[in-house]
Amino acid sequence: MSDLHVYRPEPDELAYTFGGRPPVRRVRPGDVLRVSTEDCFGGKVRGVDDLPTVVCRFPYLNPVSGPFHVEGAEPGDTLALHFASIEPARDWAVSSTFPHFGALTSTSHTATLQPPLEERVWWYELARDLGIARYRARNSDFTVDLPMDPMHGTVGVAPAASEVKMTITPDAHGGNMDTPELRAGVTVYLGVNVDGALFALGDGHARQGHGEVSGVAVEAAMETTVVVELLKAVPTPWPRLESDDFLMSTGSARPLEDAFRISQHDLVTWVAGLTGLDHLDAYQLVSQAGEAPVGNVCDTNYTIVAKILKRYLGRISVYEGVHDRLRRIAAAL
Repeated sequence: MSDLHVYRPEPDELAYTFGGRPPVRRVRPGDVLRVSTEDCFGGKVRGVDDLPTVVCRFPYLNPVSGPFHVEGAEPGDTLALHFASIEPARDWAVSSTFPHFGALTSTSHTATLQPPLEERVWWYELARDLGIARYRARNSDFTVDLPMDPMHGTVGVAPAASEVKMTITPDAHGGNMDTPELRAGVTVYLGVNVDGALFALGDGHARQGHGEVSGVAVEAAMETTVVVELLKAVPTPWPRLESDDFLMSTGSARPLEDAFRISQHDLVTWVAGLTGLDHLDAYQLVSQAGEAPVGNVCDTNYTIVAKILKRYLGRISVYEGVHDRLRRIAAAL
């Protein structure tokens, strides 16, 4: 019988790495986890005058809740996490520009001589009942209501080979992929690297544009419900996502074209395995029917998603139908 676990971490229980930490809870396949997560600033930016470089302690940014040990998970398995709900925990959220961080400023990796961008904070009112995040310009009276699209920027498992990675870094273990595709109703598949998988999640966004161009989304604390499942002896090389309509593969790397190639390669080989097509036929199908939304172009690695409509693939069984099973469990919660 499935258990319900509720986890609301205290500030000193938040994690800032994948790997290198003992689990905070043990769960079993089929269990449901209701977890509270903080925003990327740990809740310390609470107004437009709270500059992150002043109120936050570096490198303690982008906290995650966890890790959670999954009973029976071993290297070579696949962890399936179905996001039943992702809901902002507060009626406000924040965004900012950072010195030397973001897609349109000089950084430590793309060093240039001009000064960094001004550090500035934007305050968003969240009308949760209406599903609206209100943007207000800082230097004019311009406002516009944007539809909320809650998501988690960061989810992952412990990396392989005893590695420890900062939560801001996306890679084959997951991490800070920052793709708006990771919303409620989606199942995430992560390859297990260590006993127990040791998964964690955080970095909630009330909404985010593709690419997270400024480096910071509409950052929000979240209350999230996840259904946990385990697929034994089923490998997953890079994080994959499944919605009711799409299959999605992720790739994270620098430069951006390598992230693109990783995601497209994974989707082509995945489609070939599901449909029985040879690789060139699958390559042609993905080339003509695929989409490639950008996750982020600001983190230590960049992330791109390759996606294709499942209806183009005929009668297929994806991970033993786990997405549909977990979706039914989520609907009954």
